[in-house]
Amino acid sequence: MNKFDKLTGIAAPMPLINIDTDMIIPKQFLKTIKRSGLGVNLFDEMRYDDDRNEIPDFVLNNAQYRDAQIIVAGDNFGCGSSREHAPWAIADFGITCIISTSFADIFYNNCFKNGILPIVLPQEQVDVLMKDAEKGANARMDIDLEAQTITTSDGEVFSFEIDTFKKHCLMNGLDDIGLTMEKAASIDAFEATASQSRPWV
Repeated sequence: MNKFDKLTGIAAPMPLINIDTDMIIPKQFLKTIKRSGLGVNLFDEMRYDDDRNEIPDFVLNNAQYRDAQIIVAGDNFGCGSSREHAPWAIADFGITCIISTSFADIFYNNCFKNGILPIVLPQEQVDVLMKDAEKGANARMDIDLEAQTITTSDGEVFSFEIDTFKKHCLMNGLDDIGLTMEKAASIDAFEATASQSRPWV
């Protein structure tokens, strides 16, 4: 998993509330167990019509937001089923930070396991960031995880809270497997001792 420290990127405004995981990645794309290749189907039913043509009105189809790395979203982002394919699709598209007033718990935790920083802020601050995102590709936001700050294109700074352990994992690129591998020496020592004391196992 890639480390997350600082990010300067384009923010796409998505003010719709209750964006659920089926909207993020529809069920027909859940057959794969690979984390790559899902970005093309991110928000599939909002991005494409029945003939697979891009819907011009959808924000990520706009030339200004095709390279967005941040989403400023409406309330209750990631609700619905617990499918981990949702953060996989978001990460594969290139989005590494989502800002909202609230997230569904399972989706929120899955983000950290996939290198995505979900930030919770009060509505009035999200409103400011949404307006900033609406300026397009020339307005870039700065996210500093170490300092726990967001800086708008106009220089306005907002602070955000984050769990210390989750912050550590993101900054060091540690998913569940990575956390386990940090203890590899202790695991090896335990197994060696167990093998000697219980050779029949």
